[in-house]
Amino acid sequence: MSRTSIPVDSTTKERLDRLKRDNETWDEFLERITTTEEPIEAGAWSDEQADRAKASIRKSRENWR
Repeated sequence: MSRTSIPVDSTTKERLDRLKRDNETWDEFLERITTTEEPIEAGAWSDEQADRAKASIRKSRENWR
């Protein structure tokens, strides 16, 4: 597998650092935030919990743009 570097300014890097999970590699993080798959249905959660989770996901995706 080839590797590459992507230059970003320090402000962008700080924003990405806030979104990245501690246990993720940078490759896993970038794959997660760029996925086009539909989110899973949260049938085990109450409607309120599911709505909060969906809002949180939307917000995290908006923050990295």
